[in-house]
Amino acid sequence: MIRLLVSLLLGAVAGWLAGKIMKSQHGLLMNIILGLVGGLVGGWLGGLLGLGGGWLSGLILAVVGACILIWLGRLIFKK
Repeated sequence: MIRLLVSLLLGAVAGWLAGKIMKSQHGLLMNIILGLVGGLVGGWLGGLLGLGGGWLSGLILAVVGACILIWLGRLIFKK
């Protein structure tokens, strides 16, 4: 249960950071979702590259993953 709460918190922080880095106009809930999904994407990429292991590297990978998702979303849903 604690691990789930920590993952949610890290996902929220990662989404918020990615939103700031990418100058995203999404709301807080969308940033949390992007951070959580970004954590999956970043973890997958980190596994392929042999990175990861700690909470800090997990946070960094989640931010990178969320930034990738924001970028892909902008490509797909251009206005």
